[in-house]
Amino acid sequence: MTRMTRRAVLGASAALAAPLPLRAQPRAIRWGELLPANHPQVQMVERIAREVREKTAGRLEIQSFPGGQLGSGRDMMEAVSTGALQFTTDGAGALAAFLPPLSVIEAPYLWRDAAHMAKVAATPIFARLNEQLVARRGMRMIGITYYGKRHLTSSAAKPVRAVGDMAGFRLRVPPVDVFRAMVEAWGGRPTPIAFPELYLALAQGAVDGQENPLPTIHSAKLFEVQKHLVLTGHIITPRMPIVNEAFWRSLASPDRDALEAAIASAAQWQDAELARQEGELVATLKAAGMEVIEVDVASFRAPVLAKVPAQFADRWGQGTFDTLAAL
Repeated sequence: MTRMTRRAVLGASAALAAPLPLRAQPRAIRWGELLPANHPQVQMVERIAREVREKTAGRLEIQSFPGGQLGSGRDMMEAVSTGALQFTTDGAGALAAFLPPLSVIEAPYLWRDAAHMAKVAATPIFARLNEQLVARRGMRMIGITYYGKRHLTSSAAKPVRAVGDMAGFRLRVPPVDVFRAMVEAWGGRPTPIAFPELYLALAQGAVDGQENPLPTIHSAKLFEVQKHLVLTGHIITPRMPIVNEAFWRSLASPDRDALEAAIASAAQWQDAELARQEGELVATLKAAGMEVIEVDVASFRAPVLAKVPAQFADRWGQGTFDTLAAL
């Protein structure tokens, strides 16, 4: 029979009473989005979150805030710049509020298609713009994603069948001066309205129409308050995941690599999903009651290219528009 000494008994008791080591708490990463939860861009963030959680063994946890919960696009970009928010996603035109030359990447009638647009990520122009954004505003673009080809929609009272119908047309645009210049070149009246307020503005007739890619028109249910879908294809929009630079540099290299790889993988899925939806949504929106109008795209392109690149040449850099167009 084994006898335990008093010291052994006390040692065993102490071991039983000692608290178990606490598991390290995951590092929370807040990612704000303007779009509704059913849009592929928000679903992209959710896919990133799952992959990052798995690849970092739970050390990083991305929390997604869709639908403008954290404010306007400008609010969220400001928050990323200050470090109050780690990530958001926005377009080059909107990001140009922080670095004006960036708006060239979302210039009207610049890109031929999504593959053409994607080439910009590997250019010295994009690298230089990213370095300037880091230096001036403390945030970095993590690649480029595809948001879609933008088209007009209009109310029942204001069908647009030719560029002449844009005279005096009140078109909602994001608060981006290049977009405003494009609408003015058509003869329209650009009206900046925040995206979360757009549905109500259209329903109340505050504007005659708006412009966005088909997946955004569908996911935001704008077909409920617009009658005509006008296939202008005026801008192929890039959107960039934007990260606070100090946060990005604070990550351990393996975690930063895992996050960057997850973003690249999910962005590839999102780009393909948006392309798939674009191939189906004209028919879907027609079935939902919209009249689909196919216009002479060249007649919309000509007045814009005659004015806008020259108007912004000093900001973008002489020849930059043409250099990107020729990629």
